[in-house]
Amino acid sequence: MERMQFETQSGVAGYVDELGKLFPNCITEKKDADGNIVKSVNFDMLKQLLSEEETDSSESYEFTWPGKKKAIAEANRAIKMTLRADREKSIHWEETKNLYIEGDNVFVLKLLQEKYFEKIKMIYIDPPYNTGSEFVYHDNFMHSEWCSMIYPRLMLARNLLSEDGAIFISIDDNEQANLKKMCDEIFGESNCVGEIIRKTKSMTGDHGSGFNLQHESLFIYAKTIEKLTLKGEPKAFSNYSNPDNDPNGDWCSGDPSARSGGPSTYFEIENPYTHKKDVPPSGRYWAFSQETLEKYIREGKVKFKRQHKDEERGFIFKRYKKDAISLYNPVHSLFGAENAYMNQAATIELKNIFGSDVFSYPKPVAFIKKLVQYATDEDSIVMDFFAGSATTAQAVIEQNAEDGGRRTFIMVQTPEEIGKRSGAYRSGFRTLCDIGRERIRLAAENLGDDIDSGYQTWVLEDADS
Repeated sequence: MERMQFETQSGVAGYVDELGKLFPNCITEKKDADGNIVKSVNFDMLKQLLSEEETDSSESYEFTWPGKKKAIAEANRAIKMTLRADREKSIHWEETKNLYIEGDNVFVLKLLQEKYFEKIKMIYIDPPYNTGSEFVYHDNFMHSEWCSMIYPRLMLARNLLSEDGAIFISIDDNEQANLKKMCDEIFGESNCVGEIIRKTKSMTGDHGSGFNLQHESLFIYAKTIEKLTLKGEPKAFSNYSNPDNDPNGDWCSGDPSARSGGPSTYFEIENPYTHKKDVPPSGRYWAFSQETLEKYIREGKVKFKRQHKDEERGFIFKRYKKDAISLYNPVHSLFGAENAYMNQAATIELKNIFGSDVFSYPKPVAFIKKLVQYATDEDSIVMDFFAGSATTAQAVIEQNAEDGGRRTFIMVQTPEEIGKRSGAYRSGFRTLCDIGRERIRLAAENLGDDIDSGYQTWVLEDADS
């Protein structure tokens, strides 16, 4: 008796997949004995994610810390706050689409959910590294406090990312491991794109251990990795040309062989002019069948040579520029290892803008600009909710000036007071926001009138104030 065999997906598996799109941090993944990925739901986590208060279930999840439930509840808790326009602290209010927002970023991120839900193409943040050092801003959290600070902000940030968007997070070794675990939960392990290494300094003292740390990390997570496309540096097509006026356009000679195949892709190809017979190299096969070969010959993709050396193949297999999968090279994890992206470069450029030291450990504009180039389209929205000295805003403006883009930025920064002993205070700045806004103004002075270098300033306030 003939039978028709069908294999269906478990209804539960389908529900789990759908649930994972909304709450990736309540889905755990592991491989079964056959190597297949099996997903399951952490119902305690799901219960907490759907509550504005701390739940009473035990905190036995793989990665936890004292206060984790409170941090999740903080992300879900409703607020009564508003953003007040401050035109006096703005530039080109009527013309600009850029936003500079003063206020605690966890509250600002909540307020932005309605208008910018799934609208942000790229988020870059450089959060406090928890070093215990005295920066211009507060950077002295215990590990659990740091985790509770960053977790709800990442949860809210994920909601703002577009389906094809990504978040980039700079971090050093103090909280790198914890950040990776949190991001795996919030964005999903499968949405981890990778890690970029940025060289921070040249060789200095080894502190007696014989080891010198000269880099920090940049984690990249996609909203939906299947929909993310990073575009690295443009490919060089200098070796492509069209000497035979092929209607398919520029081409170069390619490898006609493949690593795998069978009897249908292992045969002789005879040159009709010289009668040279070619077979695939040892251990390989042709990348086409005989039937496809005939098609390629008719179309001009396979062209026989009228003369050639004895050791040469008797035909050319064309690779067309128009058939390239991408016009860009992949983004590689070590591009940030160049000296141009070190801390000292950022310090120098900031001093050139302000004429003095006003901010400690800024990121180089060139580094953030590369990320903007690689991760955005010409009309994307870019957000930084740990804006600091507004390096990201400058990077967006400069990239627009370079490629004619219309990207807009949203900068969010708590108006923390500047220490009175700092160079920034002596230069007349009283809050971090003062530094950021002035940097945007100064950096855009010579970029031309066609670039949107203005910003609207909005200030976070209680709704009843």
